[in-house]
Amino acid sequence: MAKMYYEQDADLQHLMGKTIAIVGYGNQGAAQAKNLRDSGLSVIVSDLKGSPQWAQAEKDGFSVMTTKEAAARAEVIQVLVPDQYQPEVYAQDIKEHMTSGKALVFSHGFNIHFGQIVPPAEVDVYMVAPKGPGFLVREMYEQGKGVPALIAVQQNATGKAKDLALAHAKGIGATRAGVLETTFAEETETDLFGEQAVLCGGLSELIKAGFDTLVEAGYQPEIAYFECLHEVKLITDLIYAKGITGMRQAISDTAEYGDLTRGSRVINEDVRDEMRMILAEIQSGEFAREWILENKANRPVMNAQRRIQKEHLIEQVGQKIRGMMSWLK
Repeated sequence: MAKMYYEQDADLQHLMGKTIAIVGYGNQGAAQAKNLRDSGLSVIVSDLKGSPQWAQAEKDGFSVMTTKEAAARAEVIQVLVPDQYQPEVYAQDIKEHMTSGKALVFSHGFNIHFGQIVPPAEVDVYMVAPKGPGFLVREMYEQGKGVPALIAVQQNATGKAKDLALAHAKGIGATRAGVLETTFAEETETDLFGEQAVLCGGLSELIKAGFDTLVEAGYQPEIAYFECLHEVKLITDLIYAKGITGMRQAISDTAEYGDLTRGSRVINEDVRDEMRMILAEIQSGEFAREWILENKANRPVMNAQRRIQKEHLIEQVGQKIRGMMSWLK
């Protein structure tokens, strides 16, 4: 089992006296900035001037400035804008201010691992990646709890990068729950694979395939929606709280038997082979190259697929079904 780090393993003193710049006041940016400040650290914020995020950061009591100004002032610069914008933001506003002894921080390793951002050798580069959305990172912190996180060190110029990473994790409350050490490569490749093969791509297609199968067989779309999409939350909540075995203990014996004897027919060796191919594309950089070029070309494939997917019958039925569920509003 991998080593876990907790409160006693991290010391906020490593960040005391340093100014931390949060670049991007979105979901993660706002949560991490607030938690770091409430932990007694000095935090400034940057975002696009005149944007709603800029106004919200000011409302939340932060000193808000352009990224150039924040990068010049801060010793620790955390980049939390979306992946596709990070290289441009770094090149235009941050790079010139990455002087010896500073630290560059990320919550996802994509641009470092695939070489879209190449920091100078004399700066620390580390990652603190909470395993939960920003609102949960903030909510758990306010309750005196925390969301688990990953840390990784890419460059250790000062010899203290891991100490800084642990202190940073403690500042956002992660060491209250537990922190696992990884690498930029492992975090990036597993994160992309999870999104593509299981959490988003795999699950979305599995839901639609089940829905389509029932509708094609003549069943009502509304019934198919309930059985193949709506109830996914019930099962994932059980898995989230209890694990797969715990989920099986909570469902009916009929459902469990069907799970144990039919699941491997759906996710068969052909599917597993395709997953291995997807992972190989991530590891080789093929997916990264494709995504970078897609953005440079103004996203023609992504935009077309968004239009196509929105027209699927499951979306039309879902809008109607969700309208019946007052609790979702």
